[in-house]
Amino acid sequence: MVGHDHVRTILCDGKPSRFSGPAVMRASSLATRLFLSATAWLVVILAITGVVLSSVYTSATERAFDRRLNLYLRTLIAEVATPDEPSEHQFQSLGEPLFELPLSGWYWQITRIDSEKPEVRASRSLWDKKLPKLEEQGAELTAAGIRLGYVDGPEGQTLRVVERPVDLGADGRYRVSVAGDATEIFDETRSFDLYLGGTFTALGIVLLLTTIFQVRFGLAPLKRISESIADVRSGRAERLEGEFPVEIAPLARETNALIDANREIVERARTHVGNLAHAVKTPLSVIVNEASAHGADPFAAKVLEQANVMRDQVTHHLERARIAARVSIVATVTEVAPTLEALRRTMEKIHRDRDVVIEVKADQAAKFRGERQDLEEMVGNLVDNACKWAASRVSVEALLEPPALPGDGPRVRIIVDDDGRGLSAAERAQVSRRGQRLDETKPGSGLGLSIVVDLAALYGGSLTLATAPIGGLRAELALPGL
Repeated sequence: MVGHDHVRTILCDGKPSRFSGPAVMRASSLATRLFLSATAWLVVILAITGVVLSSVYTSATERAFDRRLNLYLRTLIAEVATPDEPSEHQFQSLGEPLFELPLSGWYWQITRIDSEKPEVRASRSLWDKKLPKLEEQGAELTAAGIRLGYVDGPEGQTLRVVERPVDLGADGRYRVSVAGDATEIFDETRSFDLYLGGTFTALGIVLLLTTIFQVRFGLAPLKRISESIADVRSGRAERLEGEFPVEIAPLARETNALIDANREIVERARTHVGNLAHAVKTPLSVIVNEASAHGADPFAAKVLEQANVMRDQVTHHLERARIAARVSIVATVTEVAPTLEALRRTMEKIHRDRDVVIEVKADQAAKFRGERQDLEEMVGNLVDNACKWAASRVSVEALLEPPALPGDGPRVRIIVDDDGRGLSAAERAQVSRRGQRLDETKPGSGLGLSIVVDLAALYGGSLTLATAPIGGLRAELALPGL
């Protein structure tokens, strides 16, 4: 049965596998990760680009401002170099009215620095103030022989200053400074940053929407494959159907090949089990007939007893192979409440002499994803066992529970309680093993609970034993629901 178990693990087992519920969610989680990664990179790239562009524009604005200052500086130096002109006509060629407007933010200052008492001439706009020396603030001379920097000016103004020492030889040494209001630079830069931020925000939204579109529709084929695999796993389909893009088609093709290969393994394993079981049935029938003919002989009675146990084992394995193949291929839905009600009527007739009351409480919405006869066999074994050991009462309850994890399906939980003597933990472990019986006076082969365990496992379910609130044994069966 190795092949059968392998196929159940891949296609039908409720536990996580390559084609289990969590695997079905991988395409959407991949899309989410891609979207988050793309969004993060988009934000980082736009932020870096914005910082670089803002820095470049600020530098360009400063250079343009400095060219204007240098123009005024060269004009002033030319005026200083021609001192023969009357003082009232000096420095009239600057052509900038702001130099005449008091505290306008535009100033010039010429300081003679080779005399004991420096002579200072300044624009009218500077009023009675003086421009700070860039040399004292640590500004270095550039290759062009000038100093550039920002200083605090009159009335709390921030000024951009260009300063140059001039040596006229016998005519003296001077320091010529021109300052302009740096607010122009800051306003230009701030305006650019606002426009840049708005543009990049709009661009980011467009790119984000484009990314969402690409992730959503670009990964749609993967989502279709995941849904198709879920259909195969649940029995709604046998293969991945539909047309897939060229990039995804090999994945679908190989998945179909894997499904076909494992279906062949199931069929081959089922055939081997069936052949073996049928081969053993004939010799068993001969043994049973011969032992029955010598019923008075104790040895013959023992042989007959063991032959019946062997026949039960063969029947059990044949049934298990049949169910395994059916669960692997076809999905059937069974209403739980009507099935339990029918079992209640049957068990009350079977155990009429024990006067046991069987109570059934079932959620009408509960549906078992499997064959009705399999549900009847599992619950029937549990209820029959409870009736054998109950003092007067058996309770059967069916609940429909939501999925425990994303990607899982709902579960049907069927609880069978009795008010008998119950079982200890060691006894509960013993009775779940095949052929183990605690009381030989009770009818049966000891296969009931092991059959329930095997059938539940084939459907991806489980059976747990515990102490019932009403005093006896609690058998709790968990099965795939719908």
